[in-house]
Amino acid sequence: MTASGIGLDLGGTKIAAALFSAQGEPTHRDAVALEGRTGAAVAALLVERVRALLEATELDGQPAAGVGIAVPGIYRAATETVWAPNIPGWDDYPLVAEVRGAVPNGMTVRVESDRACAILGEAWRGGAVGARSAIFLVVGTGIGAGILVEGRIVRGAGDAAGAIGWLALDRPYREGYEAVGCFEYHASGPGIAAKALRLIAADDAYDGELRRADNARLTAHDVFAAYDGGDPVAVRVLDEAVIYWGMAVANLVSLFNPETILFGGGVFGPAVQFLERIREEATRWAQPISIRQVALRAAQLGGDAVLYGAARLALALPSERPARSSELP
Repeated sequence: MTASGIGLDLGGTKIAAALFSAQGEPTHRDAVALEGRTGAAVAALLVERVRALLEATELDGQPAAGVGIAVPGIYRAATETVWAPNIPGWDDYPLVAEVRGAVPNGMTVRVESDRACAILGEAWRGGAVGARSAIFLVVGTGIGAGILVEGRIVRGAGDAAGAIGWLALDRPYREGYEAVGCFEYHASGPGIAAKALRLIAADDAYDGELRRADNARLTAHDVFAAYDGGDPVAVRVLDEAVIYWGMAVANLVSLFNPETILFGGGVFGPAVQFLERIREEATRWAQPISIRQVALRAAQLGGDAVLYGAARLALALPSERPARSSELP
């Protein structure tokens, strides 16, 4: 009998959940809002979704092989606890123990960061299918990366690998880097909007589209819209962002020699139009053999990549997970 997997994507505001077949087809999908829940109440809601999906497996006649959960923070493998800064009370939360108490004895429960699950999902059913070494570069409110090397998720000594918003890509060090890191400061969604506002404030003669925008609500998407109309501030801001994205790609290529780098998140999106320019910039900086071997692509699963990756965790055999990393061929 074919087993199914339970995948859950815990975000800052909601939980998305689904059953997945062994072939990666989702069923019984739903999503519930956190509605301000904190601490144990968030875990209780997550356990509720697990139990509902277990009931669905009984009705379908396809028992669940396991539960996979993506979390918006750091999963500490040694203690099986979670640090999630957007969920109050989850500084070191015993999530695995909570979920194990709700599932049949012996059922596998696995947890990873959302960025790790994003690359697992894309490698399973998305833009990195067949790749053993691939990177998912997520650019949105923040910047992070899920990194797959020789079939294994790179997790790091403290389980925080992939926090590439902190890449040092400029000098001298400036105020603002301490909060989010250099790369994120310059090339995340908020970083793009902030750069536009700084340029507008410094140029009294500028009277373009962004001058008329509400400064308090200006977003990166406003900058992209103005770029399409040839606005000079928007052009300057996004030209600079392309340089930072290209430098980051060069560093990732030179360090990891991946087969594929995927771009996702809210900024990619509209920034997919710059992939060829990003490659050109990266080629200037990267190890020359490695840059010729890598494909740069838009992610294919959109906002579902993390959920697919969580399900892939659920369906993996125990032997596929070494003590300090996830190996999912």
